[in-house]
Amino acid sequence: MDEGSELSLSVAHIVRRLKGTHLHSQIERRAKECLHQPEIRLDSLREDVRRFLRTSGWERQLQNAVYRELQVLRPPSHPAAPVEHLKEPLAYMRKAQACWEKRVLKSLNSMSSELGVPLARMRPAAEQKELTSKWNEMGADEPDLTSFRPVYAPKDFLEVLISLRNPNYDSSEDVGVRSHWGLVQVPLDVRDIPQLRRAYAELNLTSGQLGIDDHAHIDPDLFENEYLQIGKKVVVEQDSAAAQQYSRRGCSTGLRADLWALILNSNNQPQDAMRYEQLTAGVVQHDLLVDSLIYKDVKLTASNDDYYFVFEDFLYQVLLCFSRDTAVLEHFKYNSATPPRSFVQGKGEEEEGAVVYPPNGVIPFHGFSMYVAPLCFLYNEPSKLYSVFREMYIRYFFRLHSISSSSSGVVSLCLQFERLLQTHLPQLFYHLRQIGAQPLRIAFKWMVRAFSGYLSTDQLLLLWDRILGYDSLEIVAVLAAAVFAFRAENLMEVTSLGSAEAVLADLSTLKVMPLIQIFLFATAI
Repeated sequence: MDEGSELSLSVAHIVRRLKGTHLHSQIERRAKECLHQPEIRLDSLREDVRRFLRTSGWERQLQNAVYRELQVLRPPSHPAAPVEHLKEPLAYMRKAQACWEKRVLKSLNSMSSELGVPLARMRPAAEQKELTSKWNEMGADEPDLTSFRPVYAPKDFLEVLISLRNPNYDSSEDVGVRSHWGLVQVPLDVRDIPQLRRAYAELNLTSGQLGIDDHAHIDPDLFENEYLQIGKKVVVEQDSAAAQQYSRRGCSTGLRADLWALILNSNNQPQDAMRYEQLTAGVVQHDLLVDSLIYKDVKLTASNDDYYFVFEDFLYQVLLCFSRDTAVLEHFKYNSATPPRSFVQGKGEEEEGAVVYPPNGVIPFHGFSMYVAPLCFLYNEPSKLYSVFREMYIRYFFRLHSISSSSSGVVSLCLQFERLLQTHLPQLFYHLRQIGAQPLRIAFKWMVRAFSGYLSTDQLLLLWDRILGYDSLEIVAVLAAAVFAFRAENLMEVTSLGSAEAVLADLSTLKVMPLIQIFLFATAI
């Protein structure tokens, strides 16, 4: 398909997506209203209306909405391509993802049967009233969750990724001996350091970076003050594309919340707050089995974290509402996963009796709440926190727990991590492999959470700045390799998996940007 056809397809797709949205109706109404103004003339109607939309800020809002669609838009493909090919082009990946989904759903259904807890039930009026009264202090409630267990943990998911094989690929034909050292044995194209240097040029050693050049011993006039002024201008201009470009070198602490919301086009309109209230009402009315999984996960992770335990109430509110949000189902159009389905009682196991469960199509796993926890430092208004988290999830986080060939998908991240280590630290990789401490078994838990809960919060937010700035999770794999490089000397001395894990147990003192810069731009090729 030629470039013109691809562009036409993309434009048609974006127009179709934006038509009928709240923004579309607002712009349409404003354009009609402006016709009554004396400066709008019939002979130059089109130009005058455009000028009005530009000066009143509506054109910028439309640009940001289009930019947002371009960020999540599937790559243009042939109009006749089957839907499943648009979700994931490789058949063996689709098959593996379908098998994994069946396994997870079976685990959830088994738990429901064993515990005698229905997947969903209407709360009695008294229980609804009680939940409403303690909505802002749910962390004080201590339900008995001893019989509930996470549906799966990252290590279970890793075993599935390790078993992935392309039936059409003969690995014996691969000339590189090192390609067999790692756990992930699928032939996906991942970038090497020269390619990464070109892709992440703004992170080079000569560019000013927040996370390096804002430290106390460096005069703020050299970089920080000027960079802060640019950031303020970006926020005033309300330009999503400019905010994303700015984020590549880090966001100032005071501007980060506004910049991230701008990049994600999450502008917290009155209708967003109303939607959040509706979701809250849904939580109050119905009790879901996954609610207990959410409670359990928060108790096991964020509640025990020195940085995040204070946000326990926020986490419950956001995650319980998220589980009811059917708008999340939209991302399954470009996600290799398919929302799980269950059957309404009394209707039998017929197709018409099947409903998506949970309503958002996402079954939480051990550590899921850590995707939300860092955002609590930026947003203290629940509806704003919720809309930013939802957008972060449907753009990035879903890729960390679904099997796909995407360059930001968890399979590619694992492969890239192993390739970077094998290529640039072969002795370390071989040593760890020989003592039964495959590096991926240690690093996988970091990557599947995008390092949330492992780095100190200020460093984690600097890392997530770059995820948003480059619109890719690739930097997560680079950091994982950089951590091993940083601790290489100690790791060469270890003799077991346990001692290797001990060396890498505490990452809270690490500085993210110096590690990434040194690994990418000061590593001999």
